[in-house]
Amino acid sequence: MSNVIKVIPCLDMLRGRVVKGVHFVDIKDAADPVEAAKAYSDSGADEIGFLDITATIEGRQTMFDVLEKVTASIKTPVTVGGGIKSIDDIEQAIKSGAAHVSISSAAYRDTALVKEAISRFGAEKIVIAIDADENKSLPSEREVYIDGGRTATGKDAVEFAREMAAIGVGQILPTSKAADGTKAGFDLKLTRSIADATGLPVIASGGAGTLEHFYEAVAEGHASSVLGASVFHFGTFTVKEVKEYLKSRGIEVSL
Repeated sequence: MSNVIKVIPCLDMLRGRVVKGVHFVDIKDAADPVEAAKAYSDSGADEIGFLDITATIEGRQTMFDVLEKVTASIKTPVTVGGGIKSIDDIEQAIKSGAAHVSISSAAYRDTALVKEAISRFGAEKIVIAIDADENKSLPSEREVYIDGGRTATGKDAVEFAREMAAIGVGQILPTSKAADGTKAGFDLKLTRSIADATGLPVIASGGAGTLEHFYEAVAEGHASSVLGASVFHFGTFTVKEVKEYLKSRGIEVSL
């Protein structure tokens, strides 16, 4: 593998705390965000995800105050998502220290926003997050969900990813609703289909439970980055352990 694979712990945020659920629900408290971010940074995280999981549903802005505390405490790049629905939100996220901004529901609802964001901030800053669940009636058998995974759209996930790639986005973050929090493994079909269809860097998300799962995401899912939450929050593995395992399997990582 010539590309260096990134390992990304994700801070799922609710009311100022890091939490983790299963299938986007059954939420449990996990950690203080600044403490968690520092620990992950020290363990060698290549990036850290910061996802405000209820901002869109609650119709409010992302917790930029908490984001600012996190980014001020570490040098590791942070990707922020959740509740990002305008150019002002993206601008505020970047001012709060975010290296990348992830857009999900708003990208589905307003393609013009994505185009303007790329024009204003550059493709490398913009990540399109696609929450998806199984739908056998669609060509890819995966359907886009919005509003924090609560609203089915009828849109094929791979087709939507292609449309975003055509606009010029820099990266895609597909998360499997069915696999989220289960520790049963990533949705390799979803990850691989989007990576192969777009040619863009893809972050595998949703379902990591074993070291083998991270390897499969790269080797079989064609992911450029692997994201985990509960396995890191609850001490199943450290970021360093994931990287050492990937290296032992021939995957190039930064140690």
